[in-house]
Amino acid sequence: MAIATLLISTVLLKATGNGGIGGQITAICIGTVICIVAAMAGDTSQDLKTGYIVGATPFYQQIGELIGAVAAGLAIAGVLYLLSKAWGYGSSEIPAPQATLMKMVVEGVMEGNLPWGLVFTGVFIAIAVEIVGIPVLPFAIGLYLPIHLSTPIMIGGLIKLWVDKRKFESEERRLEVINDGILYSSGMIAGEGLVGILLAVFAVFGLNFSLDCPLGNWGGVAFFAVLVAIMIYFMFGGKKKK
Repeated sequence: MAIATLLISTVLLKATGNGGIGGQITAICIGTVICIVAAMAGDTSQDLKTGYIVGATPFYQQIGELIGAVAAGLAIAGVLYLLSKAWGYGSSEIPAPQATLMKMVVEGVMEGNLPWGLVFTGVFIAIAVEIVGIPVLPFAIGLYLPIHLSTPIMIGGLIKLWVDKRKFESEERRLEVINDGILYSSGMIAGEGLVGILLAVFAVFGLNFSLDCPLGNWGGVAFFAVLVAIMIYFMFGGKKKK
């Protein structure tokens, strides 16, 4: 939705004579609003669904959603500023592929050099992918994300597929294992975010805690394998199941 909004809004802005840097900033702002609206709509629907399952009161949940939206907006603004001061967006530390893609779309339309042939080729490939029954969103994400992000995402998907195909003594046990894996993975995502913020604080203040112990690619693969093994252990045998 954000990319489609960027394309349409940028074309309209250019057609009405609102080009240049001002037009690009306006298009990015419009796309940002739509992106946040879509993300918050999905998050709110999931929150209300979870609240319904546990018996929460929708009225109080909506109050909590409003408080969370304001608090999150203030916190995220501070974090984004911190990351910008620490490394800058588009650097090797923060490649920001999604932001780079949006920048390319807006600049390409405004400057008249967007490869529309590739855009429409992607549209028709997406239609073909949906027809054969493959979800197009993860397919597209896997194309434009860096390989060091796509690879662990694929491995996580293979682990989930393995769990789905595995035989369990009951459906309740299967759901329990899947939920444990989701919770464990969610904790790793949250932990990675907190560590990233901590490293940004260190970078801003000029603190360097590197051990100068390069492990290389094989060292990274070994640590990732250990991480996957620990996750599987906690999913299946990390605690006694009743």
